[in-house]
Amino acid sequence: MANKLLTQHKKNYLKQKSGLHNFIKKFEEKTVTGINAMVEEANDETWKEVECLSCANCCKVMTPTFTKADLKRISKHFRMSEKDFYNKWLETDKKNGDKVNRIQPCQFLNVEDNKCSIYEIRPEDCAKFPHFKRKPFADYSYIHIQNIEYCPATLKFINKLQEKIDAKFEW
Repeated sequence: MANKLLTQHKKNYLKQKSGLHNFIKKFEEKTVTGINAMVEEANDETWKEVECLSCANCCKVMTPTFTKADLKRISKHFRMSEKDFYNKWLETDKKNGDKVNRIQPCQFLNVEDNKCSIYEIRPEDCAKFPHFKRKPFADYSYIHIQNIEYCPATLKFINKLQEKIDAKFEW
């Protein structure tokens, strides 16, 4: 099921990639009146149609950024020092210095059922993924451009948001 979903997602993404990237980048130049309400509507509609456990591609091909608080909380859960936790599972991204998973899929993903083994204490980045409602919306355009390639929910959300904006707003 997940493979079929992801194959279809990739086809849809590649067909729409240029137009959707251009749409998302417009937020860097223009302010859309009423954007927060449209984001809320598109968010609610998306989650009525998408079930993350049918996919979990984010956990399979992406990595969260682990904050200092994440390291402290999760290492404590495993009764490890932060240093030992880091050395066992994480590395520092050479481009930006973020603490990220060393491997993919995520070491905490149960690939049998696509569930997170540390869901209750997961990294903040995972808890907020795919970051639809972060404000101001325009400040997170780069995140949506990054996520849309891997996350079927993000593709659906951006399509729904574009429909709403195109119906109410002239660029």
